[in-house]
Amino acid sequence: MVGTAVERTEVVVIGGGPAGATAAAVAAQRGRRVALFERERFPRFHVGESLIPETYGVFERLGMLDALRGSRFVEKHSVQFVNERGVLSEPFYFADHKPQESSQTWQVRRSEFDEMMLRNAARLGVEVHEGCRVLEVLFDGAGSEVRARGVRVQDEAGLVRTVEADVVVDASGQGAMIQSRLGLRDWDQELRKAAVWSYWKGATRGTGRDEGATLVLQLDDKQGWFWYIPLHDDIVSVGVVAGHDYLFKNRATKDSDAIYQEEIGRCPGLIPRLEQAEMIESVRVAKEYSYRSRQVAGKGWVLVGDAFGFLDPLYSSGILLALKSGELAGDAVADALEANDLSAERLGAWAPDFIRGMERMRRLVVEFYDGFNFGKFVKRHPHLKGHITDMLIGDLFNERVDEIVAPLDEMRREEELKRAATANG
Repeated sequence: MVGTAVERTEVVVIGGGPAGATAAAVAAQRGRRVALFERERFPRFHVGESLIPETYGVFERLGMLDALRGSRFVEKHSVQFVNERGVLSEPFYFADHKPQESSQTWQVRRSEFDEMMLRNAARLGVEVHEGCRVLEVLFDGAGSEVRARGVRVQDEAGLVRTVEADVVVDASGQGAMIQSRLGLRDWDQELRKAAVWSYWKGATRGTGRDEGATLVLQLDDKQGWFWYIPLHDDIVSVGVVAGHDYLFKNRATKDSDAIYQEEIGRCPGLIPRLEQAEMIESVRVAKEYSYRSRQVAGKGWVLVGDAFGFLDPLYSSGILLALKSGELAGDAVADALEANDLSAERLGAWAPDFIRGMERMRRLVVEFYDGFNFGKFVKRHPHLKGHITDMLIGDLFNERVDEIVAPLDEMRREEELKRAATANG
């Protein structure tokens, strides 16, 4: 069914996940008229359950802290690493490094968390439309003069209508509508990873402030790692991340359940934690998901969250990057409307610092896959443990943490020399 009505607002946001809800809420807080269109009805499933402390500032700004404190979400105080032999590292306790309230965060069930974020955006004045699929982003002009002017949306009854806007914020997740339409996606060739995961009830977890610790557990051959995220209701999210080819090529089976169980058997640190547990959901798969757009904004449009880029989940940076990009873009949109300047430069002014932060986290991810040993690094450079903890906390937008780069380069050269010596006999 096609409608003829044309609606008008200042800002359209595509997608109601954390990035879209944040961008919409910030723009609404700044007095702008915002319409958000989400194709599903919340609550809905999503993976990516672990928060890191630097999310605190965005939650505070959006008035979300009381809701989080009053929720059933498990408190998270640290991240711990388990090596290929099953040996647990010294915990990286966030509050030991920064003894403040913001150093405690949460492990969240995304169906509940995302709904909280979306309802909060509505509370702040966002016009939220669930069950409304954005069919396309409307553009005028061509080449460098192309400009977003709105969207076409379809509701659950099949009614299609046009919504014109001064700015379109794409928070459509990995579908990345504008990025795909304009051919802007660059896959990360160093991080061609995939994930296979499920949920377990009755799995072993720590006690006290270790109950909600995120565990990163290496496979016995260091080909990949498992996440282990304790959630409420005695449920643990358990997923393996490894190279796409390693997980899905040259296997006796293509069955994802069998692959998942095989990899559990290759993780010495994980096996005893699941001995008394029961897998309660079907296995899920995500393939080749590290990428980034070559542009963060254009005339009348801006990308946030996964619609801009997705980084490997190793250090649980996904929700932080979604919230931070949403906050920065929301402010940029409000500033651009106030200045009557909807250029790519104005709408994307926040991007250079944000991308530098992403690159800092990406460097630590790449080092891990190349064999980086946290214990060895901290033992050699004890004065830099705080910088590593800063990055695990999510303090990515601070040039001070770049002091770890030279020592990382040094350790990388040493490992490369060792491998060369071994290869040469």
